[in-house]
Amino acid sequence: MTVAAVVIGRNEGARLIACLASLQDQTDQIVYVDSGSTDGSVAAAGAAGAVVVLLDTDQAFTAARARNAGLDRALEAETPPRFVQFVDGDCTVQPGWIATARAALEADPQRAVVCGRRRERAPGASVYNRLIDAEWDTPVGQARACGGDALMRAEALGQVGGFNPGLIAGEEPELCVRLRQAGWQIWRIDAEMTLHDANLTRFGQWWTRSRRGGHAYAEGAALHGAPPERHNVAQTRRALLWGAGVPLVALAGALLVHPAALAVLLAWPAQVLRLRRSGMPWHRAFFLTLAKIPEMLGVLEYWFSRLTGRRRVLIEYK
Repeated sequence: MTVAAVVIGRNEGARLIACLASLQDQTDQIVYVDSGSTDGSVAAAGAAGAVVVLLDTDQAFTAARARNAGLDRALEAETPPRFVQFVDGDCTVQPGWIATARAALEADPQRAVVCGRRRERAPGASVYNRLIDAEWDTPVGQARACGGDALMRAEALGQVGGFNPGLIAGEEPELCVRLRQAGWQIWRIDAEMTLHDANLTRFGQWWTRSRRGGHAYAEGAALHGAPPERHNVAQTRRALLWGAGVPLVALAGALLVHPAALAVLLAWPAQVLRLRRSGMPWHRAFFLTLAKIPEMLGVLEYWFSRLTGRRRVLIEYK
């Protein structure tokens, strides 16, 4: 066996069926890992020919834990796969992607991960979908991290112990930190990889997703923030500066010095204008600036949980 696919999901319904169908002619084996679905996903995956793994409900569900379970099951095959395509159940894999990615991995034995262009299926459905589609459009070439969809070398995953199952977000960049530290490389190639169905139509969903991002920044920085890696340190600092520093300085100045100190809040629209002048569309400049508030809340939520020893739970936005 050369390539196995590990699909993770919960209550994805028709999207899961489409995901599995997109993998049928591209992989030697499909493993589907279910995190407590109640919509018939398990039966649908079995009917589609996937090997189904049910996560133990006694432990908190995380995407990292699901991917590890799928990887372990794939490696139990009589001939274990050399490469594993990880994909979320709300995505479909583009025709020819896995052959292209496999060739890229085989071209250089130092490459552990290859990813391509992930696109939103319906970017015009909402401004939030457009924001996510732009977020996926990262530079081609050697990279520092990948997302949830990527073809990975099984040998490299085994060397670093797979994903960190305790992370509720940001597990892929954290894995890539450990892979790079072990001498492996992460690559993004110029090829269509997956179509993703974010289905973000409400402001509250976008806000929660941004808060989740802040939590991932803080936890990543706590794990790998020391030099020389400095993983997520800048992102965490920016969230605190813009999300908490600016309003607190304005409020404290207004209360203790003069109401004119509220003018400090003009730093926010000034930042929007600066991003717009750099060529960024208005909607993206606005939401990237506004996102610092929920990101800051996510950072504080992680710190509070760590200080109090409170169990962290998934931050779900769909």
